[in-house]
Amino acid sequence: MQLGMSLETFTTFHVIISLIGIVSGLMVLFGFLTAKRFPILTAIFLITTVATSATGFLFPFHGFKPSYAVGVLSLVVLLFAILGRYVGHLAGAWRWIYVVSSVIALYFNVFVLVAQSFGKIPALKALAPTQSEPPFAIAQLVVLLLFVVLGIFSVKKFRAT
Repeated sequence: MQLGMSLETFTTFHVIISLIGIVSGLMVLFGFLTAKRFPILTAIFLITTVATSATGFLFPFHGFKPSYAVGVLSLVVLLFAILGRYVGHLAGAWRWIYVVSSVIALYFNVFVLVAQSFGKIPALKALAPTQSEPPFAIAQLVVLLLFVVLGIFSVKKFRAT
């Protein structure tokens, strides 16, 4: 039992907060690209993304998995995003630190979404059953390149005012 829930209920909870984090994160990313701040969506994104990473450690542990490394890295970059937004108030270097760390945290969530999709969706699983095949690598490379480009434009476009 995790947080007093069955494993199935806990997994559903984890997936729902992950999806809320991704959707709200995409809206925050849109705000970066259009020089708009969305304070409520930002808070939702940061809270649900922290919760996603934190709850990922509560699943039954069967040896170290790459998902644990992603979770730790995500929590580290989220710390910088939170500091930049709520402690540094986007002043000076805190603006780009907030933007870059937010984009990285969102990327990590989407990275895991792609990995889970290849593991759970039959058509994708057939293309890359071990996630070491080219379709999986290509999908992850496309996502990475997209986030690098969006991150660069986000830093250029987003202003603290």
